[in-house]
Amino acid sequence: MIVLDLSCEHEHLFEGWFASSTAFEDQRERGLVSCPVCGSTTISRRPSAPYVNTGASAPVRDRVAPTQPAMSRPAPVAAEPDVVAAAMAMLRRLGRESEDVGDRFADEARRIHHGESQARNIRGRATRDDVGELLDEGIAVLPLPADEDLH
Repeated sequence: MIVLDLSCEHEHLFEGWFASSTAFEDQRERGLVSCPVCGSTTISRRPSAPYVNTGASAPVRDRVAPTQPAMSRPAPVAAEPDVVAAAMAMLRRLGRESEDVGDRFADEARRIHHGESQARNIRGRATRDDVGELLDEGIAVLPLPADEDLH
């Protein structure tokens, strides 16, 4: 799997997870890649260093991402120590660059998704049921470890 930094025609930035660069191009050309903020399908890649899953485990089914159908529970993946370190660095960056909305996470994510609140990266707390409902509604969320695990 690779993680690509993407942008829509309105400069909304987001990430998408794909099996390969070719898979991204194919999905983009078929209009299957869309912006999680505005829904635009005019998507371009942004410069980034790709994250590659090099673990020897079985392939992971499509991960929850704005560009792919959501699955209810991601499968666990065994990873090499350098992959884990890179993932933790990315999670720390996401935590630093997002607004903590606390227990209002699910409500605020819906408000952003429906254009009722300013588009921005947020973090907070949600129940497993809330996360499942958000994913079912097509709202891309990423469960993160507890804050103390990110320091």
